[in-house]
Amino acid sequence: MIDTIQQQNELELEEFEQNQVILSPGQLVLKRFFRNKLATIGIVIIAAMLLFCFIGPLLSPYGEYEIFYINKDTKEEISMHDSRISEQGVTVHIRAPISSSHWLGTDADGRDVLTRLMYGGRVSLTVGLVVVLVELIIGVTLGGIAGYYGGKIDMIIMRLVEIFYSIPFIPVMLIISAVMVGYGISPRYKIYIIMLVMGVLYWAGVARMVRGQLLSLREMEFMQAAEATGIRTSRKIFKHLVPNVMPIIIIIATMDLGGIILTESTLSFLGVGIAFPYASWGNMVNAVTNSIILKSFPNIWVPPGICILLTVLAFNFIGDGLRDAYDPKMKR
Repeated sequence: MIDTIQQQNELELEEFEQNQVILSPGQLVLKRFFRNKLATIGIVIIAAMLLFCFIGPLLSPYGEYEIFYINKDTKEEISMHDSRISEQGVTVHIRAPISSSHWLGTDADGRDVLTRLMYGGRVSLTVGLVVVLVELIIGVTLGGIAGYYGGKIDMIIMRLVEIFYSIPFIPVMLIISAVMVGYGISPRYKIYIIMLVMGVLYWAGVARMVRGQLLSLREMEFMQAAEATGIRTSRKIFKHLVPNVMPIIIIIATMDLGGIILTESTLSFLGVGIAFPYASWGNMVNAVTNSIILKSFPNIWVPPGICILLTVLAFNFIGDGLRDAYDPKMKR
């Protein structure tokens, strides 16, 4: 009787072990991440924004810079070169209301707001991604060097970090914008300069975080084994140390994306960011130059404001979800 029960227990245990799915660390992170409802919502929002901004312009019948011409007869209306309605002699008023031809109306120059919203989102998202890439390259490199070497090198880099922390960002951008205007730099190149300057000014936080993690990691046994092999210093830093702080780097990058998009929008709203004729969500909100537009034409400034809000919230949700997913103490 006892032998039968023992055999049955062994069979049940064997069947239970066979049914268990062993997940890799990456699979466990993904499982915990997608259990977070807000993080999943964030992924959906960002995916929708990417499709809207990068695929949408291909489907739009209007161009980003398409400005309609004043009708010489009335001096009040503007003619739109649109193959769908040109034969019908239809004219569109400046700041046209929402209609079947213009789902979000047109702005003060007769440009389709929905099309501008797509192109503006493309610029804002691209600026965010490029700035994060620049800050990670600089921050991870200098933070890794400071954390590995320590001593005087660490002290020099940390003093440099403190200097960059103390730089007033908005005044610097105002000065740089004035210099670019003075030298007549075209709006296209101005976008690249803004991305580069923002990336250079934002790396300090990444460097400090990476340096703090590497100071503790370099004393662990796997690094002592790496030291014994005699491999190059650069390989020790970027092959053995930096991958161990990659979860933190990913979280920082995700959280920073929302902040950078918000900063770019603020700069463009102030008139020192992305310049005409290029659109960004910030300079679209900047169209609110008086109370008449604010009250009577919400279709011009509300959509970009909503896009900024949703995108920043989505990146914050994703960052929080990644932080919780990488935390081994999470038991959800």
